[in-house]
Amino acid sequence: MQNYLGVKRVEAEPCEKDGKDGYRIIYPDGYESWSPKEVFESAYFPIDKANSLSPDDIDRFISISGYQNIDSKTTLVRARLLNGFIDYEASSCVDPANYDEAIGYEIGIGHIKDRLWKMLGFVLQWADHGLEEKIDK
Repeated sequence: MQNYLGVKRVEAEPCEKDGKDGYRIIYPDGYESWSPKEVFESAYFPIDKANSLSPDDIDRFISISGYQNIDSKTTLVRARLLNGFIDYEASSCVDPANYDEAIGYEIGIGHIKDRLWKMLGFVLQWADHGLEEKIDK
């Protein structure tokens, strides 16, 4: 069999079926289905608006973040995302006398969030518009 990767944006609400917790799902074409809670929540990430991302969405997609200084003027920031992907960013200053770990963290996590905007924007575009045929130029 062939392996496939898919992305969908759906509307959903919690509901029970046969005494089991789950979600009633409505797809963009109007098709309705039901999914067990665990299956649904492991596949779908709630976003604030249907076709755009918010700063809160970006923050919620980071499950754990932390930092450490790796020398006298550099902070290494590590962020684990909800899908298990781990992203790193380093932030350095010129003069060790000016080094501040907290500022290094804010700069590093800011760069990670900037990349996350792009990554989740890519996913949302795919979910909203599907895949197009390749156009050769």
